[in-house]
Amino acid sequence: MEPVLFYGVPQGCSFGSIVALEWLGKPYRLCRIEMLEQPWDALYAKINPLFKTPALLLEDGEPLTESQAILQHLAARDPEARLGFAQGSREFDRLNQMLAYLNTDFFAAFGPLWTLYDTQGMSGVEQALLRRLGHESVAESCAYLNELLAEREWLLGDARSVADAYFVGIARWAEYHRLFDVKQEYPNLARLLAKLRDDPAVRFAEAIERGEQPAGLGHFKGHVSLRELESRLAA
Repeated sequence: MEPVLFYGVPQGCSFGSIVALEWLGKPYRLCRIEMLEQPWDALYAKINPLFKTPALLLEDGEPLTESQAILQHLAARDPEARLGFAQGSREFDRLNQMLAYLNTDFFAAFGPLWTLYDTQGMSGVEQALLRRLGHESVAESCAYLNELLAEREWLLGDARSVADAYFVGIARWAEYHRLFDVKQEYPNLARLLAKLRDDPAVRFAEAIERGEQPAGLGHFKGHVSLRELESRLAA
């Protein structure tokens, strides 16, 4: 029995967990959650009562929520995949630090822009304020990450980690919201983003979000519906 990742579309931050699963190379399934369809299926409350994605249904029926926890869990499943580090090591601390930054500051920087996207009936002044606040916050985060990447191939150094998987799912939002020319203003960040965009796992995750049926690297065992998982949730 494979673990099941519940991922949200469109433009969900769960994108990074799909990438990490492909990098990990272990069998898994996916369950698609259309975030714009309201209300969500009440059965999902057994996965996450907060009605958020991503969530990972483990083999024993226990759900795991929050991107940082899921990514660290996936990294620990196979140390040989080298997506994370041994707990207690300095490298593990650095990974936790980076994931925490991406999951709080970088993610939250886009908050005003998603509010603008989700809210109707705002005045022009309110819309302009939200866009300005979002632009300033995202620019500050991009500048920080761009400086870090000046002498690094990946976020933590010379090798990829689950932090890079999460990063690509968030960084793409700057292009989605058309805030600025990322390549021109933040060339180091753009370099990493371009390299990740060319990665087979990232291309797979993009196709999955579009509703296509890519094969991936052969570890993906297909989609499963929430109703098909009901017996596992009851257990």
